[in-house]
Amino acid sequence: MPTRLTAGLLLLLSWWGWECSVRLAPHGAAMKAVVTSESGSLVVEDRPDPTPAPGQTVLRVASCGICGTDLHLHQAGALPPGAIMGHEFCGEVMESVGSLKAGERVAALPVLSCGSCERCRSGLGAYCETQRTLGLGDGAGAYAEYVAISAHEAVRLPEGIDDDHGSLVEPLAVALHAVNVGRIRRGESCLVIGAGPIGLGIALWARHFGAAEVIVSERASGRRAMAERMGATQVIDPTHEELPAALDRITSGGPDVVFEAVGVPGLIQEAIQHVRFRGRLVIAGVCAAPDQIVPVQAILKEASVFFCLAYEKDDFQYTVDMIDQGRVTPSPMVTDRVGLSGVAKAFEALGNPDEQCKVLVDPRT
Repeated sequence: MPTRLTAGLLLLLSWWGWECSVRLAPHGAAMKAVVTSESGSLVVEDRPDPTPAPGQTVLRVASCGICGTDLHLHQAGALPPGAIMGHEFCGEVMESVGSLKAGERVAALPVLSCGSCERCRSGLGAYCETQRTLGLGDGAGAYAEYVAISAHEAVRLPEGIDDDHGSLVEPLAVALHAVNVGRIRRGESCLVIGAGPIGLGIALWARHFGAAEVIVSERASGRRAMAERMGATQVIDPTHEELPAALDRITSGGPDVVFEAVGVPGLIQEAIQHVRFRGRLVIAGVCAAPDQIVPVQAILKEASVFFCLAYEKDDFQYTVDMIDQGRVTPSPMVTDRVGLSGVAKAFEALGNPDEQCKVLVDPRT
């Protein structure tokens, strides 16, 4: 790799318009990556460096978060051999493309989108009909030293945002999108079911937008403590206190908005039971199993039910801006940092978490 001085010189050259030939690292060499083996285990292997297609560039990965979706896919054996997971990442641009300059630090939507369809032009690249998602078995993800991204999906990171916070942009954008879908208003109350990283992010943003009561229901004591540090005004252990009784104690008629952030069968029906008359339900948990609800209970309440997925590019930019301005502080959710060699053990620990929440992977260590 070039020295810091060399990298700085190349960055200056790119600013002067010589971006077409600026490259900080050669492509075609080997890199270290965590891959799914034939037996389904996670192992560190040498893999070819990614070769960017037109409109793409390569990042040297600085940090990548382990997501619950990664855990579920791994546990279900849903990934093909050789797959590289990891979609919550930030890193350094290795090759100038378009307005992106070599040496810049960015987070990126983890999709290889076309960049030209109506959705992409509207900042909805995550919903591009031809996109390939990074890290979920389609495109190679960022549990690796390098990852290829769509240049138009990158969001620059200011100097004040470190690598840890840069890799939290993606899950915080998921949570921000859920809160926007729920149309939370100042002074309202909300219930968040589940204090994983997305549930914690929802609590953070709900307080940011002025919710008077942010109630978090979570079984794990360590995660309840995190919820209190991230904006929850009330935390409930549903194994020790019946949730309906707790909500009667805290609210009058139930919460205005209920966010389901776990994704297991039965919780949508539970959310219907808890929400107030003409309240809103936001289903942010990803449940791939069949589920049942009793529609008449939602009908009698005239409840509105919203399902949400992913984010818009504006959600990434707003998240970056708020972290940079110090208006949101997501660092309490980070509990562990590991290198590539520690990913397999981190997956084991996250399979039954208490204190663990967001584990960050640094491929450089």
